[in-house]
Amino acid sequence: MASSATVSAPKKRKSFSEYFHSMRGQQLIVTLVFLFVPLVLLFMFTYLPFFKMVEFSFFKMKYIGRRTFVGLQNYISVFTRKDCFHALSLSLYYMAGSVVQMALALLFATILSFKCKGSKFFRGALYFPCLICGISVGFIFKFFFTHGFVLDTLLSWVGFNVDKLPFWLRDESINNVVLVACSIWKYIGQNIVMFIGAIASVDPVLYEAAEIDGANAWHRFKDIILPSISTIVVLNLIISVSGALSAFEMPYVVTGGGFNTSTYFVVMDKIAHTDQKVGLASAMAVVLLLLIVIVTYAQKAVEKWLENRSSGVTK
Repeated sequence: MASSATVSAPKKRKSFSEYFHSMRGQQLIVTLVFLFVPLVLLFMFTYLPFFKMVEFSFFKMKYIGRRTFVGLQNYISVFTRKDCFHALSLSLYYMAGSVVQMALALLFATILSFKCKGSKFFRGALYFPCLICGISVGFIFKFFFTHGFVLDTLLSWVGFNVDKLPFWLRDESINNVVLVACSIWKYIGQNIVMFIGAIASVDPVLYEAAEIDGANAWHRFKDIILPSISTIVVLNLIISVSGALSAFEMPYVVTGGGFNTSTYFVVMDKIAHTDQKVGLASAMAVVLLLLIVIVTYAQKAVEKWLENRSSGVTK
């Protein structure tokens, strides 16, 4: 008895037009479009300007006119020009302020994470400055610290002689400290919110065990809270240090960069837009980027060290 073998007909291949109008083809096209458009925008407005900035950093040039190739001279000028180097040194004030900001944020976050009267109000009040535009905050403090205005009036009410009070924004021995204090007031709320969220993730059983063992508030903070949120602490510290390198709003708005308060960004803005030295300003931007990259890698190294320490791995 012969068995009849049935041979299936070969599957007809779809034409491009048929594939284009099919469900799978439509999905592929939509996916490619949604990928292509953001990548084009990212390249046009991020990567291409960055590569052009790096290119400009090797030229002596203005926005319009002739370019002259100078090699690494612009990078040498960043570290030899008095205004550029002084602006870098001013970052130390803001770095020190970032440490103070972190310490205060840890203090307030620890207090507000536990039951205390008015904790919700104080959380909102401390975070509120982060919601205000930095330019507006600058104008507020500009009038607050101007000689004879708000701060001097308040001090006169408690017995200080206004004529003997310093010029808070013109005295070069204290004006940078004043600007750092303004920045702390503006950005401390962000750190507090992050620390409160991190503290909330700590297991309450640890607090109960510590209380049974007779640990006081300092021991609970030192031995339970701080080790548990060490990663968030390091992250906030690195973000604060990066922000210290790029401080701009307070010195630009409050003092206009005068009286030796010009930070790196203020000097870079003046060189680029007032002096029209685009090549030098581009070199300053590249140097700032390298400093931030170094800080980022330092963050990763510290985080890895903390992870190894917490897991008991020793190299």
